Amino acid sequence: MRRVVRGFWGPRQESAEELAARWSTMLDRFARLLPQATGTWRTVPASGPAETLQPDEPSLLTALRTARTADDWSAANGTSLRLLAENTAPGWKVEIAALAGGTPEYLLQSLVATIVSPDEASDLPDAELLAAVAESWVPDYGDVSDRAVTSALKKEAGFRIGTPSVGWLAYLSAGRAARTPAASLPDSRTLPTGGVLLTIAPPGDTATVVKAYQALRDSGALDPLPHPMTRPAL
Repeated sequence: MRRVVRGFWGPRQESAEELAARWSTMLDRFARLLPQATGTWRTVPASGPAETLQPDEPSLLTALRTARTADDWSAANGTSLRLLAENTAPGWKVEIAALAGGTPEYLLQSLVATIVSPDEASDLPDAELLAAVAESWVPDYGDVSDRAVTSALKKEAGFRIGTPSVGWLAYLSAGRAARTPAASLPDSRTLPTGGVLLTIAPPGDTATVVKAYQALRDSGALDPLPHPMTRPAL
């Protein structure tokens, strides 16, 4: 099965050192949650050779600084880093990409983890994976989803790519959660960020996800950040 764990936020200027700390914290959490993908990581640069690195702050800081030497790098847009887990168990693939630390007015900052697991694999700790992303990166919103959910939201609810969404799990920043009437919230728990983690449906139940998306959208909890963007969260 293929799933994506995502977080998105607006402009937030951060140094390479700050980004390395966020990356390291998240990879440490992922290693405990996904023992099938522990070990080293390989960079996936847009150009130039790939490099193997350890998931510690010094190694990640070096990788981020290397990314900032790319010809098309712009401090305003943020620093892009893509990592692929090495030596994963058979049938597994874990790839994580982030664009962070920038202050663009129209381009969201993001963290996207793509996880492929064998069909016979036991249930993944989706809620804890999303919590790891939320607590490491403090996004404005995020979700755990797959292609079937995205397709259903487009066809049945008018979802547009690039706007806030939900999956079978979702994360809403404190400002977004405050816009949602408590009666319409699915099961939720508050994280140390002040945002909430919502359990909406089991994987595969797209109908319930569509209903939750419509309710949250109607409440204003899924409004896009105003453009030009001036802050990281609603």
